[in-house]
Amino acid sequence: MTAGPPLELDELQRLVDSGHVDTVLVVWTDPGGRSQGERVHARHFISQVLAGGLNVEPVRADPGAAALAAPSGALVLRPDPATLRPAPWLAGSVMVQGDLFRADGLPVRTAPRQVLAAQVKEAADLGVVPTGAVAVQFTVFGPTYAAAAGQGWKELPSSTGAGLGATNIDEDLLRDVRQTAYNAGLTVQSSHGTGVPGQHDIAFVHDDLLRTADNHIAFRAAATELAHRHEKSLTFMARYDDRPGNGARLSMSLRGLDGSFVFNDTANQDFSDGRSAVFRSFVAGVLATLRDFTLLYAPTVNSYKRFRRDPSAPTAITWGEGGTASALRVAGRGETLRVQNRVPGADVNPYLALAGMLAGGLYGIRAGLPLEQPLIGDSRAPGLARVPASLAAARDTFAGSDLARNAFGEDVVATCLRAADAELEAFESSVTDWERRRGFEMQ
Repeated sequence: MTAGPPLELDELQRLVDSGHVDTVLVVWTDPGGRSQGERVHARHFISQVLAGGLNVEPVRADPGAAALAAPSGALVLRPDPATLRPAPWLAGSVMVQGDLFRADGLPVRTAPRQVLAAQVKEAADLGVVPTGAVAVQFTVFGPTYAAAAGQGWKELPSSTGAGLGATNIDEDLLRDVRQTAYNAGLTVQSSHGTGVPGQHDIAFVHDDLLRTADNHIAFRAAATELAHRHEKSLTFMARYDDRPGNGARLSMSLRGLDGSFVFNDTANQDFSDGRSAVFRSFVAGVLATLRDFTLLYAPTVNSYKRFRRDPSAPTAITWGEGGTASALRVAGRGETLRVQNRVPGADVNPYLALAGMLAGGLYGIRAGLPLEQPLIGDSRAPGLARVPASLAAARDTFAGSDLARNAFGEDVVATCLRAADAELEAFESSVTDWERRRGFEMQ
């Protein structure tokens, strides 16, 4: 579980009174995984926003946000005090995340944080409490964000080469990221270079599932800002160029309402490995819904570029123990036993992806699904079932999924489809550099 508690309200008051804090970032996350919200003065936050909420209007130009817009465009963001945290990547600031409500007081069920919260409640109704972690890769580049934009984000030189020694060049940034994350209430388990020039992998400890997603959003904000301070840039794009892309690993396990670890059952003679029937059905459920829920794991056009010719991006709907060949990997023993979903890229919306994984596992438990044998062999072999290979295919699969409607409701499905349609329309109406190179007349 995480090391530091959230920032308490009385401590916030002391920081404001002493002049150390003057700004509160009041944040929500849209279906595209982007942070939206406002900066408000800390005294105004304490006296007005904390109890009354903040009127916000989604940025309609953003495909993800536009999918949530109310007919009037008006929504109320109510901060969750449990998410209040220092924001040491910004001067004099703290951050709080919240939930969206309509003007009539009804919750916006389709907002990503509320989608995950609904699945956590479903789990509690079944008598289990999910915990999870997100590990993510990102690529650091030598130019600043302004310089990268100035050259059209094309052919950016990596900040480092491959190998442990080469990644020392980025260690000032990475050390700052790790310590800043810790100071913001996140506990980094480890960070390392991947062998791809400029690419780094960072993992966090298991925590309450909603807090895990909140923490991931805070981490992305911190890492992006810290790269700017170090006069570099970074991206969480699923694939930037022809090299292996940036992946994410979603880990999940279950405990009972009494805190007991329900993935173990050493008394059950049917399973000599000590893994419980609940564990097996949970993994089977995630596997059975992997294809239908791919839209939640790979939400952008670029997500599917990572799947192409990249052995580190598994697409076969299989599970295994150790290695990276299967979409699902079972790791750990005893109370560290967990299932890891390796399909998502680093561009994933953590709320929707964790909601999808949890919904799949709960479906498996309710249905008592048996777990098939693990994959032994080549995951690239022909004949294996695979996740959809494009955003359009994933969108259509999700649209036709009774599993999705039963798990999330028609309104959530419709919102996710609107976000996918907006993403596809934006991409299909854009002219790419490839088209210019291929179509421009030559003399």
